[in-house]
Amino acid sequence: MKLATLRNGRPDGALVVVSRDLQHYLPADGIAPTMQAALDDWDTVEPRLRDLSEKVETDPSRLPFDPVEAMAPLPRAYQWADGSAYVNHVELVRKARGAGMPETFWTDPLIYQGAADCNLGPREPIRIADEKLGCDFEGEIAVVVGPVPAGADEAAARDSIRLIMLVNDVTLRNLVPGELAKGFGFFQSKPQTAFSPVAVTPDELGEAWDGERVHLPLLIARGDEAFGRPEAGSDMVFSFARLIAHVAQTRPIGAGGVIGSGTISNADPAVGSACIAERRAREMIADGEPKTPFLADGERVRIEMLSADGASIFGAIEQQVRLG
Repeated sequence: MKLATLRNGRPDGALVVVSRDLQHYLPADGIAPTMQAALDDWDTVEPRLRDLSEKVETDPSRLPFDPVEAMAPLPRAYQWADGSAYVNHVELVRKARGAGMPETFWTDPLIYQGAADCNLGPREPIRIADEKLGCDFEGEIAVVVGPVPAGADEAAARDSIRLIMLVNDVTLRNLVPGELAKGFGFFQSKPQTAFSPVAVTPDELGEAWDGERVHLPLLIARGDEAFGRPEAGSDMVFSFARLIAHVAQTRPIGAGGVIGSGTISNADPAVGSACIAERRAREMIADGEPKTPFLADGERVRIEMLSADGASIFGAIEQQVRLG
């Protein structure tokens, strides 16, 4: 089942069910007005949404789906907690600046809390005040959970996963060092985050979903050039079940909480990268200096994932950088 949120003049938009080929939709207002409302009453509304999902494939009243009209599936999420499940990425970035890797990084997930109340749709621009901020994209996967009690184990965390989305976790790299030096984590260096046109139930991924990881490449393009295609299941040290359980270790997660994987990263450099910082780190390690520039005004970024038969699963995040 594929769900989306379309603009209707309200902050949380309108919930719709999208066809598997991403070409058509049917409104779900008779079932749940918004994505959050559906998640709040998931056990009751999911069967009805699935019936509508079957109907949208052939119903003559269905409407054309335009991702330009899509908001983030959850425009105002109660929680956006982003992890760093691909420790290879952390190791590369730290190595490039001459920092060692604490052993705990391989056993204890890194997670920060980002802005959740202003999520971007898949075609909304990346707005920055100045190119000197070092604007970067980060291709990720995120899961949306149902209610998770405090202290939940990994089995309960796994069972809480309701939906899966793609993410562009925009980072202003030149603000990161100063913020981390304060010892209090990211804030201004993490502006608005963009999400894929649709969120899908795990069964839409078929064998590519093992219950905790997605086993497909994430395709990232900068302008007209391929930038990377890291495999999302490989080198994911901390599964989504582990990340969710970590977030819920001392506090509950409400229905609709969004948990991110962090930048997808593979040890094999041949697959490229899901963010500029990682490419720059490899350049620094190999040549002593980074060469790849951060994003400039007018540049475009595309993030997408295809099924084994070449069909777009989530639709594409396509954003352009704009100053101001």
